[in-house]
Amino acid sequence: MKFSSAISDAESTDAALDACLAVSGESGIAADVAFVFFTAHHAADAANILEKLWLKLDPQVMLGCSAEGVIGGEQEIEREPGLVVMIGQLPGVSLHPFHIGTNAWQELLNDHDALRQRIGGGETRAILGFGDPFTTPTNQFLAALDAATPAAPLIGGMASSARQPGQNLLIRNEQMLDAGFVGVSLSGAVEVQTIVSQGCRPVGRSMVITKGQQNVIEQLGGKPALVALKEMIDSLPPADKELLSHGLLVGRVISEYRDTFGRGDFLVRNLTGVDQNSGAIAITDYVRVGQTIQFHVRDAHSADEDLTLMLETQAYGPPAAGALMFSCNGRGTNMFSQKSHDIEAARRAMPATPVAGFFAAGEIGPIGGKNFIHGHTASVALLRPESR
Repeated sequence: MKFSSAISDAESTDAALDACLAVSGESGIAADVAFVFFTAHHAADAANILEKLWLKLDPQVMLGCSAEGVIGGEQEIEREPGLVVMIGQLPGVSLHPFHIGTNAWQELLNDHDALRQRIGGGETRAILGFGDPFTTPTNQFLAALDAATPAAPLIGGMASSARQPGQNLLIRNEQMLDAGFVGVSLSGAVEVQTIVSQGCRPVGRSMVITKGQQNVIEQLGGKPALVALKEMIDSLPPADKELLSHGLLVGRVISEYRDTFGRGDFLVRNLTGVDQNSGAIAITDYVRVGQTIQFHVRDAHSADEDLTLMLETQAYGPPAAGALMFSCNGRGTNMFSQKSHDIEAARRAMPATPVAGFFAAGEIGPIGGKNFIHGHTASVALLRPESR
């Protein structure tokens, strides 16, 4: 299994394509799969990108989308012309490309057998995919996918080059699309490891919801939620209290079958409001009595620490053959003081692994064995040949 990643910041689409194709050609890889991501600066020439890559690389599967920024090689390109191409040679791996258009959602969300067949059947090891945020019912899709293929993680992101429907571009093989969701399912001799760095860390202690409904937490540990929140804040050291100026988040434990909880155990969501009279708090997630939550904080330091710690595991064992990285468009220089933060963290941890990806308008990746859409997250898929 081999991968090669090439990136170009050339303003000319032809020049960017030629630069990426030159690197791909020098790699000596016979492309089974090709991924391409490009900024809005190249959108007018997307048909040229599609045709040239399809003819020159001759892959079994080609997948991609337009984005606000792209990631590859050793750099991140934001708000400037950018094109990245990754090719992979995957012996013994079956690839099944798919597209779900706007007219197909109603049937597939309600028919798990039909959804399973659309994405590639029951032997799927993992799915890589990209969607248009305006025409993809993401939460419903991910819930249906969990039911249809519970053993298959979905890693990817939402196209981010447009601010209104019809302007994002998706690529599936020789097709250029402006709506829905495109993806490829992988089966056979492949292992896909996922890393989902939500860019924050827990503070205080975990608490159990003792009263709540819909997205409102009314009581924590038998106390009004706001009282429990204030007690938690009072117990924090000064440095953590300062981070509250960046906002407070709520992490909901996905799997309750543990004595303790740490990074990777929580699905992190925003706290959206408080009711001073009732003492209730509202979050951007559904809650139920008996769930465990813990408050979280996020800033550049926490995000750097979280991603670095989650990538550290790559120092042990053989390196991944290739990696796809999908970072929130709220990260990059919107969060960090230096450019190319996430790709540099990946290169430090995985110097032998080619990486490519883009800045997404929502990142997709599993937490606790279930697929979710995230924000301010770096979601990574690491691909290796199946171990014997």
